[in-house]
Amino acid sequence: MTTTQPAQTPPGSLPPREHLRPGRTTTVLDVVIPVYNEESDLEPCVLRLHDHLSRTFPYGFRITIADNASTDRTPEISAALDEKIDEVTAVRLEEKGRGRALRTVWSLSEAPVLAYMDVDLSTDLNALLPLVAPLISGHSDLAIGSRLARSSRVVRGPKREFISRSYNLILRGSLAARFSDAQCGFKAVRGDVAERLLPMVEDSGWFFDTEMLVLAERAGLRIHEVPVDWVDDPHSTVHIVRTATEDLKGVWRVGRALATGALPLDRLARPFGDDPRDRDLSGVPRGLARQVMGFCVVGALSTLLYLGLYSLFRLGVGPQAANAAALLLSAIGNTAANRRLTFGVRGRDRAVRHQAQGLVVFGIGLALTSGSLAALDTATGDPAHGTEMAVLVAANLAATLLRFLLFRAWVFTDREREGRTAVPQPGRSSAVPDGLTAAAPDRPTTAVPDGPAAVPNPPTATPDHPTAVPNRPGRST
Repeated sequence: MTTTQPAQTPPGSLPPREHLRPGRTTTVLDVVIPVYNEESDLEPCVLRLHDHLSRTFPYGFRITIADNASTDRTPEISAALDEKIDEVTAVRLEEKGRGRALRTVWSLSEAPVLAYMDVDLSTDLNALLPLVAPLISGHSDLAIGSRLARSSRVVRGPKREFISRSYNLILRGSLAARFSDAQCGFKAVRGDVAERLLPMVEDSGWFFDTEMLVLAERAGLRIHEVPVDWVDDPHSTVHIVRTATEDLKGVWRVGRALATGALPLDRLARPFGDDPRDRDLSGVPRGLARQVMGFCVVGALSTLLYLGLYSLFRLGVGPQAANAAALLLSAIGNTAANRRLTFGVRGRDRAVRHQAQGLVVFGIGLALTSGSLAALDTATGDPAHGTEMAVLVAANLAATLLRFLLFRAWVFTDREREGRTAVPQPGRSSAVPDGLTAAAPDRPTTAVPDGPAAVPNPPTATPDHPTAVPNRPGRST
């Protein structure tokens, strides 16, 4: 029997995901194309995208050209397309930056689904509907095209392939990112998510995508990945070295902010009950699956540490002393890691008590492993080092199972964790996890400083004084 607690929406959090009702708005999808000096590719790209959406997309759409301070004929071409096609809107920004363009246009758009793609249309457009469908249905919060999925078909040189895969390995290793392709210029986000997420994204250049995805993933939002067919543009103007340098700086900045809890990610949380993992199941302890997974990871790492320390200490002392010293050091690290990662207990409160209880658990493990070594010595007299290691591994498996049960039932109990979260701390909302700051107030409804200037004619607008395109009948701007 499944029981679901009543939904509680913390102040400032996102509402539950629901299927969008297209009848409430004429424009369901707003596709942004950021451009900078793309006079040769812009018109063919927009015409091709417009034709594809007209034939295949079942809802109302808009194509927004976001011109990032181009100095060639891009503004004039954008204005001509704006005048020629009802579903095309041209926006002019007087400062460069793909992230700045996306943040500006997305922040001002009223479409419930926001997307963007590169002007070269390297990604096959047949992936566009699968990209936005999970957002329309309410299944996902963000969607990205992935060139690194197994079923993707990609044509590009070895240099870009190496850079892309290396960058994603860096993200996985440093920011624990689980999405496969951060740089593919083919992404979408629900409008209500973008409203809360965009003010948290600081970058205004190429790292904008990555930062947005990392924050969304850390907040628990669902990211849908679509395998794509992708052909490299040999005439791309992206400066690889400069872009890579800026991306690494962004990784460091975001990693530091996440480590210090400087981001109010609770503003992006879904209300209780929207995630099936929040439901109470009869006979199943809450959070058991997550705790088992975290405990296994910590246990595997601490076992490797233990074996390494044992082998090191064994060079100078006997097996019993080496086992005790290695087990003591690894047990301290194991308790600290499980306290934070497995059972979600943070801060210094009761840390000494937890370590003391962990040492009791350590004593039980020491008894098991020492007893196994003593039994082995009695049985064989002078066992080989490999035999000792095998016996210790088996004894540690038994000790590990017992350690998890004692940790869960005695050291880090559910009652203790619930008691800690039930008391709000000064200056922090009770809905905010430990280590995160309180939610910032809802963003103002006024236009952002980087507001766009729509260009029906060659640009005359300035960043401080944008001009708007007059509305056309039957068209949303």
